[in-house]
Amino acid sequence: MTATGLVGRHAELEQLSDFVTNARNRGDARLIWGEPGVGKSALIAAAAELAAVAQLRLLRASGSEFEADVSYSCLNQLLLPVHGDLERLPAGPREALAVALGFRAGPPPDALLVCNAALLLVKTIAADVPVVLLVDDIQWIDRASAVVLGFIARRLDGCRAGLLASARTGTASLLDPRGLAEIVVPPLDDESAGHLVDAGFPQLPRRIRQRTLDLAQGNPLALMELPASLVGAVDRTAGPEVVPLSDRLQAMFAARLAELPAPTRQLLLRATFEGTGDIRVLRAVPADQPGLADLAPAERAQLVRVDDAAARIGFRHPLIRSAIVAMSTHEERRSAHIALADALGGQPERRAWHLAAAAVGPDEAVAALLEDAAHRVMLRGDAFAAVAALVRAAELSVTSSGRGRRLAEAAYIGAEASGALDDAKTLLTDARRAAPDGTGSLHAANAAAFLMLNGDGDVNTAHRLLVGAIDTGDHGYRAEDPALIEAMHTLLLLCWYGTAEEYWKPFYQILGRLRPQPPDVLALASRTFPDPVRTGASALPQIDAILASLPDEADPTRIVRIGTASVYLDRLRDCRESSWRLVQHGRNGGPPRRHLGALMHLCLDGYLVGRWDEAEELAREGQRVCAASGFSFFAWYFRYNRALIAAGRGRFDEAYALADEISHWALPRGVTAAALFAHHPRTLAALGQGDWDAAFRHAAAMSPPGVLASHVPHCTWVMFDLVEAAVRTGRTVEANAHLAAMRSADVAALSPRMALIVAGAEALVVEDDAAATRLEDLLAGPEAARWLFEASRIRLALGEKLRRTSSASRARRQLLAARDGFAAMAATPWLDRTHVELRATKYRLTDVPSGGPFALTAQEAQIAELAASGLTNKQIAERLYLSHRTVGAHLYRIFPKLGVASRAGLRDALSTEPR
Repeated sequence: MTATGLVGRHAELEQLSDFVTNARNRGDARLIWGEPGVGKSALIAAAAELAAVAQLRLLRASGSEFEADVSYSCLNQLLLPVHGDLERLPAGPREALAVALGFRAGPPPDALLVCNAALLLVKTIAADVPVVLLVDDIQWIDRASAVVLGFIARRLDGCRAGLLASARTGTASLLDPRGLAEIVVPPLDDESAGHLVDAGFPQLPRRIRQRTLDLAQGNPLALMELPASLVGAVDRTAGPEVVPLSDRLQAMFAARLAELPAPTRQLLLRATFEGTGDIRVLRAVPADQPGLADLAPAERAQLVRVDDAAARIGFRHPLIRSAIVAMSTHEERRSAHIALADALGGQPERRAWHLAAAAVGPDEAVAALLEDAAHRVMLRGDAFAAVAALVRAAELSVTSSGRGRRLAEAAYIGAEASGALDDAKTLLTDARRAAPDGTGSLHAANAAAFLMLNGDGDVNTAHRLLVGAIDTGDHGYRAEDPALIEAMHTLLLLCWYGTAEEYWKPFYQILGRLRPQPPDVLALASRTFPDPVRTGASALPQIDAILASLPDEADPTRIVRIGTASVYLDRLRDCRESSWRLVQHGRNGGPPRRHLGALMHLCLDGYLVGRWDEAEELAREGQRVCAASGFSFFAWYFRYNRALIAAGRGRFDEAYALADEISHWALPRGVTAAALFAHHPRTLAALGQGDWDAAFRHAAAMSPPGVLASHVPHCTWVMFDLVEAAVRTGRTVEANAHLAAMRSADVAALSPRMALIVAGAEALVVEDDAAATRLEDLLAGPEAARWLFEASRIRLALGEKLRRTSSASRARRQLLAARDGFAAMAATPWLDRTHVELRATKYRLTDVPSGGPFALTAQEAQIAELAASGLTNKQIAERLYLSHRTVGAHLYRIFPKLGVASRAGLRDALSTEPR
């Protein structure tokens, strides 16, 4: 790496550049201070590079612990390249320096004579070409050399030479620093540390990257060495701050720790394992153990600091903990864990970890404690800790069946929540080896189902596997069995992915057998998620109470599942705050599965309420998380959200391409729900293009006209699309049939959005003015404003109808509101269509250019706009309820008015400024 390529060291490099300039012209001496690993040697190397570029001569040396007792050893290393120049010195100084450096035999020379001789040699060399002396690690140089270098440093003024030395902060040095300007090297800032890690490890998992940054605290050596130690490290027994250290990292602290008394090291070991720095815990240990008085040597060495007000002990650098553990013996570590377990009797989770760390063989009691601890931490959303606890519990299990059961649960959590899919596969294999007769384990089946979905498996196979495991399980259909309930939530998703009725039959059969009754969220989701058209209304009395619990809910799994149960009742707004909490947790390194679930709900709600920029950004984030975490299965959902917004904003090619990607991925895997979802953005894109026939076909592919398809909940999202496309293409029978199905199912009762959609469809189909009046009243209500895109579309359709059948003023009111909504979302195709309608009401659009169209009638201007957008005569006729011959006749009159000869010139003519 070049000098200018050092990350985050711009200020230091500027100081080094000044040093080289000064050394070349008038002399300079500086001392670099910094913690071990902070990059002092890199800065010395950068100074050497800068000096070489400036054509200065370089003399280099570095301190060595093994030569610290050899007089003048560092000076010998520094001046060895110029020993031939000794002959240029007068006899006295030459003889003294030659003897001191070991080049000649003789009596020990006087120290002052050696100092003067060395200074004279430097000045002699500098008279020919400027010279720079670079000395690294001066804390380890010998005393005699330190005296000479200090003497030279204070006498370089006016000489074309420079001395640059480096030393560790907090260590004693024999070099007298007086007269040397100091360069203090701090740790890298957060941004620079992130750049350094990303440059060295571009594929590092996000969780490992964040832990590297937390542990390194800006230390460049740690940033480069830690990732290799952290990847694959899952041992939690020593605490999250303790990691295996490379030899270079251990050497950063080993020397200073080795100097501490044994009781102090033992106390620091306990403080390391305790993890929180609570001094009260360290006090609550047997009297025969080292006490807090033994902490003093570590405080004096600045390895720890004590906050008296907070009663906390803190390590100066997190990696000191790792070094302490690395230097301890097995029995020392075991004794520390036992002492802490005794002191933590009131904290069962932490006590279980310490007992597990102290165990030397199978121990079922400790295994049970650790398994219980895993379940508690999982409720807090720490899937990684839960997996580690279950794996350790499996190691301590007395029976093979217990080991297999715990490994299977760890595999399930790893596959379903943490994203550690490779680890989950290994754990699942180990579980089956440990208990070959336990292949029907629900946790094992759950893990296998998730691994299958994220691999090359298909929905049908995963569904059969899980149903078989539930049918053969020994759970007795007890609703308090956690493995059974987890399996039911997984089965709910598998049935939803598969869509077909045969998937749902076993789900409902099992649900009906749960005793005493299904848990609240499973019961809610089973009515609102699979087929809300038929069962959603029955859940309305229960959903408010469950949603009210969200602000205080800490379990990420429950938060996501409540959001899932809220989707088709349009209650995602009640989940936004909790979903954002999960997204932030995921961004900070939390388990990716809940991060993805929260992103799905925020994307969907963002689309519905018109927060399209946010939804598009979150959808891209979701795809990145899927790719980074191994949850490739869920990427289709974020493509779907992106496709919807692309279609709404007129990026039709992008929308169709994303929809095709979903179909090509979903169909071979049997993910019918995703394949059906792909028709939604196609429908929207066709509507935006004015291709009503294609829009009808795509909407009907999700649910045929006159039918709200069973267990295709998303069919409610294209009801208005299908009716509008049917009306536009003259399919009045189909439009009436679909409206009748909507009324029969009473979908308006599900949510205010559904009520708005039904009223919008009625206004399109029913010819009397009463339907339009009812819709106007509904649009004037507060709920309509929330569903920005659909409310704007319905306003546009209503405005078009009112303009043809009623007053222009009523139409204009709806069209202006629609225009504002579309403009807020940058929904260009719909905004253009609204502008055309507004012009037809004789409303002057001050923000839309208009020139030639002043010579046109309102209807001619409307036809010209549509023709300029690329629509054919037939498509224009369908939109305006005219015959295609009438459209052709209008265009025949429009061309000469605008001074164009064909449709190709319409767009330019319509955009010309008034003359």
